[in-house]
Amino acid sequence: MNPPKFTTMGCRLNAYETEAMKDLACQAGLSDAVIVNTCAVTAEAVRKARQEIRKLRRENPHARLIVTGCAAQTEPQTFAEMSEVDAVIGNTEKMQAKTWKGLSGDFGTEPVQVDDIMSVTETAGHLIDGFGTRSRAYVQVQNGCDHRCTFCIIPYGRGNSRSVPAGVVVEQIKRLVDKGFNEVVLTGVDLTSWGADLPGTPPLGDLVMRILRLVPDLPRLRISSIDSIEVDENLMQAIATETRLMPHLHLSLQHGDDLILKRMKRRHLRDDAIRFTEEARRLRPDMTFGADIIAGFPTETDAHFENSLKLVQDCNLTWLHVFPYSKREGTPAARIPSQVDGNVIKARAARLRDAGARQVERHLAAQVGQNHCVLMENSHMGRTEQFTEVRFDNAQIEGALVHVNITGHASSHLTA
Repeated sequence: MNPPKFTTMGCRLNAYETEAMKDLACQAGLSDAVIVNTCAVTAEAVRKARQEIRKLRRENPHARLIVTGCAAQTEPQTFAEMSEVDAVIGNTEKMQAKTWKGLSGDFGTEPVQVDDIMSVTETAGHLIDGFGTRSRAYVQVQNGCDHRCTFCIIPYGRGNSRSVPAGVVVEQIKRLVDKGFNEVVLTGVDLTSWGADLPGTPPLGDLVMRILRLVPDLPRLRISSIDSIEVDENLMQAIATETRLMPHLHLSLQHGDDLILKRMKRRHLRDDAIRFTEEARRLRPDMTFGADIIAGFPTETDAHFENSLKLVQDCNLTWLHVFPYSKREGTPAARIPSQVDGNVIKARAARLRDAGARQVERHLAAQVGQNHCVLMENSHMGRTEQFTEVRFDNAQIEGALVHVNITGHASSHLTA
């Protein structure tokens, strides 16, 4: 009787849900099983999931192999037809105790358990208080997405947006602080849509202010990826006045050209992104920004791409997540006839990454001589308020907050 093994692919939310599944599988008494929590964000992510499944089957020839996650939700038949796979369960089913109780016995006649994700109206954020290292915990406050960007398959894997009630979130965070966590990160698929489905439709800023007010012992609160066009007045107020809200925001920008943004069905224009970053930095001068940017979206010309490249400096972005566009079947963008050549996409992605590396270099150089409060992730590495990595020669206490003066930097980190 061997305990189940879990493999997680993709985002923080998937990692959060894997922790919940571990608890559910343990309570159900599941054994001798391998569970793969897949990602569907790109065609490459699905290919890697299939590759990982084949590898895990070779390594675990006698275990039952269960596939779940976004790719299982959007393409259940793809995985059901793999000889290596014994069962496929959807994103809703994976968070239900009854699913794991059924899997702990015989699979019966339903090897594929994937229902309509669009009919789901609740989150499963109550299942666990959070996960992370000894220093930082991640808390799911939202799931799903109501938007339909033309390149994105995720709404069909996650369903429509739904929120964890503020009271539930606050109680979770109180318990995490009592356990000794010094930083909590709020996570979700479309975080700035939090509250739209709750009574009174409170915005994300209300949740942030409520957490900081009702959990005074929480040293640091961090927000994961947001859509800047949906940021509300209370969140801007929190940025301006709450030092416990960390000065680092990761923005879902995707592109820097207005025509491409419209073809992506984004809700902001180039100038909206620039205005937001300027205002946030005016309110909080030490604010840093990361961003998602796609290179090579269909119909993207050299001029369109140059606008994305220029946006890196116009918004003073520091941490870039660059995605070479890949056709994702089932999305409107995959049907656009003017697809960009693959070699051109790679070259443009490389130029964006180079621009990002130069921005990181400038950011690191500017920190030398500055004082920072660093949250230690292990004995020799921690992160500043802006999520910049700091390395230490002398061992520190994991999970501690350490006040330091920055003495130097390398290509990707600071030293103290």
